[in-house]
Amino acid sequence: MLDDKDVKKLIDVFTTRDEMKDMIGNLVTKEEFSNLQSAVDAYAKRADAFFQEMIVLAHKVDRHEKWLHQIAEKLGIKLEY
Repeated sequence: MLDDKDVKKLIDVFTTRDEMKDMIGNLVTKEEFSNLQSAVDAYAKRADAFFQEMIVLAHKVDRHEKWLHQIAEKLGIKLEY
C-alpha cells in the first residue's frame, strides 16, 4: 500500500491538473505558428532578393573598376589605392 510519504513523492514527480492547464495555456496555437512561419518565409524571400541585388551590384562595381583601370592605362595614369 501507498503511505503518505509515497504519495508526496508521486506528487513531486507528476504534474498536477492545474500545472498541466498552465502548460497547455502557454502552448503556441496552429494559427500563431502559421503566422510566424509566414513572417519568416516573407523575410527569407526579401533577404534572398537583397543578396541577389548585392551580387549584381558587386559585379557592376568590378566591371566599372576594370574600365577605370583600362582608361587610366591608356591615358598613362598610375592609379593608387
